[in-house]
Amino acid sequence: MSVTDETLAGLLRAANAGDGRAYARFLTAVTPALRSVVRARGRGLGAEAQEDVVQEVLLAIHLKRHTWQSDSPVKPWLYAVARYKVVDAFRRLGSGRVHLPIEDFAEALEGAPAPEPLAAHDAARLLGQIDARSAEIVRAVHLEGEETAQVGARLAMTEGAVRVALHRAMKRLAALGRGNEG
Repeated sequence: MSVTDETLAGLLRAANAGDGRAYARFLTAVTPALRSVVRARGRGLGAEAQEDVVQEVLLAIHLKRHTWQSDSPVKPWLYAVARYKVVDAFRRLGSGRVHLPIEDFAEALEGAPAPEPLAAHDAARLLGQIDARSAEIVRAVHLEGEETAQVGARLAMTEGAVRVALHRAMKRLAALGRGNEG
């Protein structure tokens, strides 16, 4: 962005106070930079989808401009809105995994929760109380992240049968976890 953060902050403060001209100047000033951010982050999207994302970013800024804290820099707030809208676009397209640099989200991310010390032991104990095939399906899908189609192929079951068996196994495990045998 060629416009300084202080200038943008002044325009957005004035816009939030009801100055329509300041708001129009603010949007005009930030749109080219937002377009660049969306193009850089959304390389896997087509040009039309990128422009749609830019419009979504501008709409989100319009709807959420009151959430910007007037004593904070504007540019990081704008870039965060753009990044999240790009991620939403990839998610809608079902493009599989989205690879974004972790540094972009480092401030927003909390530390990883410490694993429960007895969780693995408890899971193994509960899985030992159901039939072996059901336990294998639960381990494969929920603990190892395997797809139901892969599990079905390996166990000579249809994907639907794996899902049904998984659902029933999870209900049984939930009942066992509550102390209900039924």
